[in-house]
Amino acid sequence: MKASQFLISTLKEAPTDAEVVSHQLMTRAGMIKKLGAGIYNYMPMGLRVIRKVEAIVREEMNRAGAVELTMPVIQPAELWQETGRFDKMGPELLRIKDRHDRDYVVQPTSEEVITDIARQEIKSYKQLPKNLYQIQTKFRDERRPRFGLLRGREFIMKDAYSFDRDQDAAKASYQVMAKAYRRIFDRFGLTYRAVAADSGAIGGDLSEEFQVIAATGEDAIVYCPNSDYAANMEKAEALAPATPGGPAQTAMEKVATPDKSTCAEVAAVLDVPLNTTVKSLVLATDEIDAHGVITKTQVWLLLLRGDHDMNEVKVGKLPGLAAFRFATVDEIVAHFGCKPGYLGPIALRQALKVVADRDVAVMADWICGANEEGFHLRGVNWGRDLPEPDMVADIRNVVEGDASPDGKGVLAIERGIEVGHVFYLGTKYSKAMNATFLDVNGKPQWMEMGCYGIGVTRVAAAAIEQSHDDKGIIWPDALAPFTVVLCPINPDRFPDVKAAADALYEKLMEAGVDVMLDDRNERPGAMFADWELIGVPHRVNIGDRGLKDGVVEYQHRRDSAATSVPLSDIVALLQSRLQA
Repeated sequence: MKASQFLISTLKEAPTDAEVVSHQLMTRAGMIKKLGAGIYNYMPMGLRVIRKVEAIVREEMNRAGAVELTMPVIQPAELWQETGRFDKMGPELLRIKDRHDRDYVVQPTSEEVITDIARQEIKSYKQLPKNLYQIQTKFRDERRPRFGLLRGREFIMKDAYSFDRDQDAAKASYQVMAKAYRRIFDRFGLTYRAVAADSGAIGGDLSEEFQVIAATGEDAIVYCPNSDYAANMEKAEALAPATPGGPAQTAMEKVATPDKSTCAEVAAVLDVPLNTTVKSLVLATDEIDAHGVITKTQVWLLLLRGDHDMNEVKVGKLPGLAAFRFATVDEIVAHFGCKPGYLGPIALRQALKVVADRDVAVMADWICGANEEGFHLRGVNWGRDLPEPDMVADIRNVVEGDASPDGKGVLAIERGIEVGHVFYLGTKYSKAMNATFLDVNGKPQWMEMGCYGIGVTRVAAAAIEQSHDDKGIIWPDALAPFTVVLCPINPDRFPDVKAAADALYEKLMEAGVDVMLDDRNERPGAMFADWELIGVPHRVNIGDRGLKDGVVEYQHRRDSAATSVPLSDIVALLQSRLQA
């Protein structure tokens, strides 16, 4: 491609609403152009990146035995009503009506449609397994779209769905996809981690997120540097302390803590470590009858160490807490006789259920609220000062230095951007939509399903978040809009420069190299700045002075300076760099 034929529209400044680096640089590099809130035009330079992501995904999905199809962006509401998601999904699901007043949705995902296809097409166990995928536009009506392609409303996604006859076969299909995803992300050339993820209401352990490592990532990734253990924060287990806190050493006493309502403030005023304090979190669960009326409310007190944070996903998996909410102020006062900030498990007005985190359950001489404004209790101990908790469980986020669940060291935490997810679905959708097949015994069975997603446009943004500098984007070779750019210097003044650039361009094209020739006659500084902003990995500068000595200049996007290379060797050099 020649620059004069292409659309290059770089900007010196990013728009004021661009909050993250990928949004800023994709806009400045002319890769995306905002059309509306969370909706972007993919400009030619950006579309080339997206198509390269898609090509790698498509090749590896096909290699893994998946079969491509395309499902409509606009889907009949009837299918979504079968699974109940038309009403349950919330405002993120964009609902529309046609001229006949029939309900439709703009697809955010396609479990219903693919299950409808499967129940029509798959009749016998002999047709299984099957894996069907698409690369298609999706739409989720985010309340606050932000961060460019990282959290837009319209985006491109690869979603695949496997169908199997039983759980064992479904797990085998899952493993095929998990391996395919690793090949995909290896080929992208990005630093990533595959981390164990929470499986939600379906349960089980077959769920992994693929996270691109980036300091600006919105997700916390937990891993052990000494092993293969990795999980997202929701899933990572906090082990019980190896040794208990020991017997009580002091008597319980009430101490004044005026205007000190947080554990950190109390620890400071009492001059004690924060990890000797215990925070109280009050939750509630409601029993609701068939008419939607609350018939009973259970209040729960969760106790965590002052330096720890509650993990809502873990809490929601505890018996009785699946549909928890945070208690109201009236409920808190009724049970504790005190406003939040001074709460504790002693001297309660009404009975409630107490859940202690594993760490708190073995603490001795700890500090908590006295259920009296301006006061806390110190020297609190289980058994002596209050009964043992109703439940002991892992209800907290892990922190750096915690023991790794695999016993091979301690945990570390880094930031990541989720760009892929593989997930065992089971029969959630096949049961809801009666997607059955006749098994070998002639009896109908529900299909076992898995789903596997990659955010195609999100991959492009995540790659930039991971790799950029003050000049612009630094693409890996596999994702760059162009792999090589040729920059002739003043070709309008020096015919030999133009001739050499044209000849080199033709040689590289014949060799199958994805090359751009910048024939715009731009000033060298402006031309170099454009390609550094756009992030093309390999650049060749062709100037009259160098040609007199038979050399050109080669510079990788990460290099601080160019290197002189004989013109006769530059094609071989580029090919060796690209193969590496």
